Amino acid sequence: MTRVGVLGAGGRMGLEVCRAVHAEEGMDLSVVVDPTFAERDYLGPGGPGVEVAQSISALRGSQVDVAVDFTSARAAVDNIRWCLDEKIAVVVGTTGMSQDILKEVEELCSQKDGHVLVAPNFAIGAVLAMRFAEMAAAWMPDAEVIELHHEGKADSPSGTAIKTAEGIAKGRRAGPAAPGSQTETMPGARGAEMEGVHIHSVRLPGLVAHQEVIFGSRGQTLSIRHDSTDRTSFMPGVVLAIRKIGERPGLTIGLENLLGL
Repeated sequence: MTRVGVLGAGGRMGLEVCRAVHAEEGMDLSVVVDPTFAERDYLGPGGPGVEVAQSISALRGSQVDVAVDFTSARAAVDNIRWCLDEKIAVVVGTTGMSQDILKEVEELCSQKDGHVLVAPNFAIGAVLAMRFAEMAAAWMPDAEVIELHHEGKADSPSGTAIKTAEGIAKGRRAGPAAPGSQTETMPGARGAEMEGVHIHSVRLPGLVAHQEVIFGSRGQTLSIRHDSTDRTSFMPGVVLAIRKIGERPGLTIGLENLLGL
């Protein structure tokens, strides 16, 4: 039985994780933490109530094997440090952490024999789409990324878009076409740019998580699109990460490492 703690349990993703863990055979939803929901009972679907703790310290002494973090970038860093000190493996879906922070986490994992997985996206379809984009870039190096999320998403561009742009840059055999004499009559009209890949972020009510990568070549275009229309789409990836994190010492970045991609 894998004992699981959920950090950020009161959020939209945290609540879905609680439901998924509670329903999963061989997993026990042991501790849920969210300061905004402290001293209330989290009622698992059809199951017993689990009291919502105010502090991560509730994991101490609970024999939790894996903590799942869907909080904020600032909180996640402190949570990872705490869990590594307590010898608890961590699965992180919180995005927005800098490369310097990830480097620190990697070093801490090495020092403390820790297990941490950080994934910008847990939807298996999104992970496949990122891989397809990297493959396509070898033959069609000109590409732009359009990512669309709900209005409450804190970071722009998304972690998925950043990782997609990195994959496109890695997959290219040749550089993209020269941009020519483009002029932005309004600053930011061409979006952000990462290694020659333009990224456009959309934030609107009614959206969940969506991304389209458009490749252009002489006389043709190619679009690779993934849509998460419900947060349940992320749960198979989260469950997989919980099951596999114990087999991966150190820092693992990206769910693709568990899928053999």
